[in-house]
Amino acid sequence: MKLKTWLAGLLLAAGVAHAAEPAPGGYLFAHMTHARYGVLHYAVSTDGLHWKRLNKGKAVNEEYHGHPFIVQGGDGRYYLVGNQSDDDPEIRFWVSDDLVKWTKFGTYKPDLSGVKGHPHTLQRIGAPKLFFDRPSKQFVLMWHTPNVPGSTDDPERYWSSQRTLYVTSPDLREFKAAPRRLFDWDMATIDVFLVDNPAGGYCAVVKDERFPSYIWTTGKTVRMSCGANLLGPYPEPGPPLSPAFREAPTLIRAPNGQDWLMYYEQYAGTSYGLSMAPRLEGPWIEVWGNSGVKEWNRFEMPATLRHGFMMAVTKAQMDALLKAYPE
Repeated sequence: MKLKTWLAGLLLAAGVAHAAEPAPGGYLFAHMTHARYGVLHYAVSTDGLHWKRLNKGKAVNEEYHGHPFIVQGGDGRYYLVGNQSDDDPEIRFWVSDDLVKWTKFGTYKPDLSGVKGHPHTLQRIGAPKLFFDRPSKQFVLMWHTPNVPGSTDDPERYWSSQRTLYVTSPDLREFKAAPRRLFDWDMATIDVFLVDNPAGGYCAVVKDERFPSYIWTTGKTVRMSCGANLLGPYPEPGPPLSPAFREAPTLIRAPNGQDWLMYYEQYAGTSYGLSMAPRLEGPWIEVWGNSGVKEWNRFEMPATLRHGFMMAVTKAQMDALLKAYPE
């Protein structure tokens, strides 16, 4: 079955009537692997559903470390953010003109003391992410930080104390204000990133980091909150977009240019899952795949891929990636 026919059938089954059009060049997935956690690897897809490793599964950059996240700045260049580990005091930036070669750009060391609404912060920086806001021409840098240490008796108290902090910068070199909380609601969040909402405003994709219970049924799921302004206020997030015990979400538009595909990892490194929606506000449905039974699958991801970032690329960019890092 040809790709267009197959994908159109999938969308019709989801209640979406518009036709699927191919992506300009495909999609890049900058990720790490189970064996080499934090080291930069690439995978690509032409339809956003079926993924292949590049560079024969080897790393494309041995110096980078972190949970890969890429944005294009106002200068047209691409910026990659990461850190050596959660206890690394510095957030590190890389820059590229073509997504093929990355060079070191700079570092930022946040002052985590005295964060309003998050006292006694620990010196921990989790999974930094970037967003470039074109109207204001500024970057938003986000990460999660706890304020309660874990213990062998109750390791979850560490995760339940995670809050998302942010700073802004015009160029990732100058950071004037101290870190602040992005959300004013009292809920543990990690792996947060922002996206422009075509309906207006912005949406924050979050992982609800509380442990699931009868009184907190949304724990360990991916959720979303949409608001009018870049830095909030954001309302409390809506219902889960994923099953429980999923994290590291990443979001792309489907080849039809309409639907959204949100991937997330079933941790730790078990498999990837996928939900899709015609609008960021939903309705979201789970797409079946990665099951091990090919005829059941609607998407397929190579095994052992871990946290990362997906983005659409042009045909010229895809050709350059395939030339530099063959499958």
